[in-house]
Formats: sequence, structure tokens, C-alpha cells
Amino acid sequence: MGQIVVLDQNMINMIAAGEVIERPASVVKELIENSIDSGATRITVSIEDGGRKLISVTDDGLGMDTEDLTNAFEPHATSKIKTSSDLHTISTLGFRGEALASIASIAHVKTVSRQQGCENGNCIEIDCGDRTDIGPCSADYGTTIQVRDLFYKLPARRKFLKTANTEFGHISEQFTRIALANANLDLTLIHNGREIYRLPSGKSLCQRITELFSSEIAENLIETKSEEKGLNVFAMMGMPEISKTNNKFQYIFLNGRFIRDKFIAHAIKEAYRGHLEPNRYPVTFLFIEMSPEDFDVNVHPTKIEVRFYNSNLVHSQILGCLREKLLGTDLDVEAKIPISQFQSKSPRSAEINDAMSDFFRKYRPSQSQHKLSFQSRSTQTATIGAAIEPAIYHERLKAIQIHDSFIIVQTDEGFSIIDQHALHERIMYEDLQARISGGKLESQKLLIPETFELTDAEAQIINSNTELTEKLGIELAPFGPKTYACQAFPTLLGKVNPVDFIRDLIGIISHSDTDVEPQGLLDEVINMAACKAAIKAGQPLSEKEIEQLLEDKGKAENSSRCPHGRPTAIKFSITELEKQFKRT
Repeated sequence: MGQIVVLDQNMINMIAAGEVIERPASVVKELIENSIDSGATRITVSIEDGGRKLISVTDDGLGMDTEDLTNAFEPHATSKIKTSSDLHTISTLGFRGEALASIASIAHVKTVSRQQGCENGNCIEIDCGDRTDIGPCSADYGTTIQVRDLFYKLPARRKFLKTANTEFGHISEQFTRIALANANLDLTLIHNGREIYRLPSGKSLCQRITELFSSEIAENLIETKSEEKGLNVFAMMGMPEISKTNNKFQYIFLNGRFIRDKFIAHAIKEAYRGHLEPNRYPVTFLFIEMSPEDFDVNVHPTKIEVRFYNSNLVHSQILGCLREKLLGTDLDVEAKIPISQFQSKSPRSAEINDAMSDFFRKYRPSQSQHKLSFQSRSTQTATIGAAIEPAIYHERLKAIQIHDSFIIVQTDEGFSIIDQHALHERIMYEDLQARISGGKLESQKLLIPETFELTDAEAQIINSNTELTEKLGIELAPFGPKTYACQAFPTLLGKVNPVDFIRDLIGIISHSDTDVEPQGLLDEVINMAACKAAIKAGQPLSEKEIEQLLEDKGKAENSSRCPHGRPTAIKFSITELEKQFKRT
């Protein structure tokens, strides 16, 4: 007897659901996209228990008659395409016809729909593939789909769902993506009976960004656009001071569809080259419009990936559009980023470097000037004299600082070149680890609390991680609608901006794996704290500071590598030097 059997259709749908429906947020995405494709102008999303108990999406779209309602939950049933040639010109958000069939195979689904001009609506219920007959019912114009008890007959899948707050965070993110791409829609999001967002139509994109994120982000955006070779680009680019620790705040839309693309992400990063530190990511809202014939969206069931037929054109035009705008805008970043970050990064920075070099060749400082600038370094003020002084030499330790970033130390065997930031980062990391292992970090009350805005999802992250913030010595409290206040901050991080630190802390928590152990998350946060508190590359050091740094190096348990694994020093022997100078 043969071993191969043909699976029944409901089993096929359940397997397909594994690709299309990863979690409640996937259901929300698919249902809202169907509402948009139906011509809806008003959409309301109601969630209970993070989507595990209920997901309800109501719209005022075209609605479905009895025949369409019957076919809508059949596999690969869609109104978006008719023939294979339509796959080359997809202009709708949905087209595969898999979502509704997949959802109905793994949950209890009730759908009520009424078309314009009809006296009544129609209702159908499906319980993991088992259907009831369609019957008449009272309903408003449009469609309402309720999805209850997701994965309740698939315990292996249900157990992988996270807490209600975590799952709602993913739902909120999907809602945000759709809201950004559709500023003309009236959108509402409700969780456990509480209204989270009410976004009326007719407002500008900037106003929508304010409502979804914060006024701080909206007020620090610059606009740019370009139209060339059938590719239209519109971008709202964040100023460098609101950059983030990850790329979560990079929203890329192609013909109204949120996408992820490595070529576009690279273009954004290259556009900001020299304006941001390498480990920072700019806030970017990028909207691309192009002919559907120039890209393929039929790559993955989630439709978040696309394939461009001319990816080089897309990359170069986006890079050129963003880069030109940044170079033509006074970003006032020279005072915030070490000069070394700008070297050989852009034509403008190269011209500045050449001009400075020419000036210093003509007006070489005298020996007395060197002494004055050397003394001024003890105040840690980056004066012009300090900027032009090539190095500090420490006679007793036989150490010299070069380019305000590296320290050369003579040793018995030769010499070592120390990365001052990497070494101090390791020292700070070990210090923070030791202090936290003994309890919580010592903190100090702020004379004037630092206030900042948070989205609902960010506020939930803060409320869910109070133990972590307390351990770090950070005291936070609500301070009005969408606003929190930092009332205490660790003394060891006295030179760190509290609001910037808290925002990066939220970024780390939201970006980290939800299964990570608390200790692992704490270690990642300590890494970030050590990096922020450490001496920076491009920061001039006094004699005492160099001496203290080298002294602390000897006390560190593992001073050879920074917490991120980079070497803190490179050693050279006399033998290697002699070989380089052909003396052996």
C-alpha cells in the first residue's frame, strides 16, 4: 500500500497559515490591507488580550454579497487578480488569496458584510475550517471580521505567543506602518476597551508622525524629494540628534506598501555617512512610487520583501536624493561628532580639512602656544589651540596621545597603541558590572526632572521593565499624556544625557529577542551604558587623565578587548620596527 496521501484542504490551509500568520499582528495586517483594498475610508481595529482573545476589524468599504462572502474564505480566492499577466502589474496590497483561508483554519472567525444599496447584511461563521451557512443579519455598510481564540486548536503554535503586551506591541507596529502609508484614512486602534490611537483623515503626514511617535521626532525632520526615470522619491529625514541604536525607525514604503530592502537600507546609511557614528541609525520615513512592472512583490507570503528589476537605479537615486539634501542642510553636527569621523567622508568635509591644513602650514603655532594649549586641555575644553596641537607627551609614563583618539605607550619590548574609547569602555563595563552585582547603581535626584514623550508601545516597555530601570538607578514617572519624567539618574553616568539614554534603552529592549534571559538583557544594557559613559574618540585628554586611564587598565580583569570584542590595544615589538626600517 502506498505511503503518500493527499492532504485535505483544511490541513493545507493550516500549513499555509504557518507562513502567512505568524502571530496576531499578522492577522491585523492582512485584515487592514483587505479593508484598504476594498476602498474603505474609515477602519477601526479592536484588540483583546494582545490579539489572542479577539481581533476585530471594521471598515466602511464596498462590502461583500452572498456569493463573495462564500468564496472569500476559499484558498487562493481573490478579487485582486484574474490572469497570470496581472502578477506583473499588482497595484493592490493583497493578491495571493491565502490570508482569509489561513486565518479561518486556525481560529473562530465571524464575518458580517453589507454592500451599499442592500437592505441587510450577511453573516458567516467558520470554526477552524468548519463553516455555518450564510444568513441575513443587521449590519452597517462595509465589513466586520472578528477573529477569536487564535491557534486554540494548535497548542504547539499558541504556546509560542508572548505576553499580551508583547503581542500588542507587534500589532501597534503593524498599525503604525499602515497609518503612515495612508494619511488619507481615518484609523482607530483599541486595546482592551481603551482607545490607543484615533487618527482622523485629512491631517498632514507630519501631524500623523506626531500622533504616532512624538513631537520631538516630527519637529526634527527635513523633507526632500526627487523624480527621475519613472522613480518618485519623497523622504522625511531625521536630524542626526534623534538617531537611534537600531533601524526600527526606518520606515520604507513602496507604492503604499511597507517593505524591507537591504539595498535601500544601505543607501540610507550611506547618505548619512559622516553625519552619524557608525553604530547609530537615522530616523527616516521614505516613500517610493514606481510602476508595478519595475518590481516583483510576489517573493514571500508576507509581501514584506520585493525584488527590483533595476536595484542599482533605486539605490543610486535614493542615495543621491538624501545625500544632496543633507549636504545642503546646516545640520550643526561638526560640534557633536569627532573631526576624525568626517575625514575622507564627503567632498565638503575634504574641503574643510584641506583649508585647515593650509592655514596651519602658514601659521604654525610657536612653542609657547603649544604650552598654553597643553594647559587648556586640563579643562577638557576643545579650543582651537587644543584642536591643532598634534599630541600630548607624558614624560614619566612615556605615553603620547595622537589624533585625540589613540595613546602610544612605550614598553620594554617596543610600544603599544591604545584605543582610548575601547579601553575606557571595558573599564566602565567592568565597573558597572561590579556595582550592579552588589545591588543597584547609585543614583541622584535631578534638580529639574527631564521630560520626554513616549508612544503607547514605548510606555508599555517602560512599565514592563521597572525592575531593570530600578536596578540601573533610573526613576521614571508619568508626567501627563504621552509624557514621562526622569526624576533620578545614576551618578556614574553623570555625563550622559538621561533622555538619550532612556530612548536607547527602550530601543535595546524592543529590538532584543523576547526570549532573552533577564541577565542577558541587563548585560546588553550595561554594554550600552559603558559605551555612552566612556571617553570618546576625538576627545583630548590631560596628563592626569592619560595616567588614570593607564592605571585603570592595569586593574581591569580583561583589558585586552572592549565589551563588543574589539581589541583595546595593538602591540609592536622592536624587532618588527627594525624589520620595517630594514635594520635586520
